[in-house]
Amino acid sequence: MRRKTVQKDAIKNAFLMESRPLRVDEILQMGRKVVKSLNQATVYRNLKCLVEIGWLRIINHPDLGIFYERAGKEHHHYFHCHACDRLFEIPGCALHEKEFVPPGFVTERHQVFLFGICSACGRT
Repeated sequence: MRRKTVQKDAIKNAFLMESRPLRVDEILQMGRKVVKSLNQATVYRNLKCLVEIGWLRIINHPDLGIFYERAGKEHHHYFHCHACDRLFEIPGCALHEKEFVPPGFVTERHQVFLFGICSACGRT
């Protein structure tokens, strides 16, 4: 049985406050607003637990490594702002992989990342 802790609640709250995928450093910074003593080891331990129980899922960014996002969302893609290094969800899927996959190949899954500057960074 997994126990409920204030640290885990602070980590979960970070994902409830932000609707985009988060890096460990972002989770730690947001969690420390609630639990001042929160440390990186505790964040990693709780993220592992939240992934294991299916509350979070891991996203492997091709350049920046691992991000985490709430599980259970509809299929979507990602926009990476290279100015602020945040990752944003792009709803839906415009990729029709069956049109691009060679005959005899079977697509099991895909992830698409677009790169550029987000609206907030574009205003500065």
